Amino acid sequence: MAKRTRPTFQKRQKEQARQQKRKDKATRRLEAKQRRANAASGMGDTALDMADRGPDPQPLPTPEAHVSEHE
Repeated sequence: MAKRTRPTFQKRQKEQARQQKRKDKATRRLEAKQRRANAASGMGDTALDMADRGPDPQPLPTPEAHVSEHE
């Protein structure tokens, strides 16, 4: 009986796929970290812009209030 050879080519492909996946994941993590850092630094500017706008608009009166005023 002949021995079956090891599927080294398939093993090599799997290992390369794992390495590529790790590399892609590390890249995505770095990009996400940079986005979070940029979002955090940009958030301070919007808080100042909101303070310059003044008070929030008042809510509209309910329709029931209009009915009692006209009677």
